[in-house]
Amino acid sequence: MKPDKESTRGLAQVEGYLLWNAEVEQARRAARRFTDALPWLTTAQRDDVERVYVADRVEICRETLTRIAGRAVELRGEYTARYDRLRARCVLVSVLTVGTVSGACAALALISR
Repeated sequence: MKPDKESTRGLAQVEGYLLWNAEVEQARRAARRFTDALPWLTTAQRDDVERVYVADRVEICRETLTRIAGRAVELRGEYTARYDRLRARCVLVSVLTVGTVSGACAALALISR
């Protein structure tokens, strides 16, 4: 790998790590807010509810991210195919245009003799 691609990949991994940790921390804060609304819970019950809440939310986030990543891959494939078709059309139009202009120039040269 080139150093540029390697550092880009490393930065993306660090960014993903930080974003994921922020999401987990946000889930923990939401779990604390939820259990704060239930003052009758014992400490052990509070800890269990928070643990289950965080685990559930993290799993939902993981599923959502997996679904989004899959869709991004699908879209990349669709747009790549569209780009390839567009490029092929542009090349074809360019070749036809050059051929037409060359033919017209050749015809004019023959006529003007």
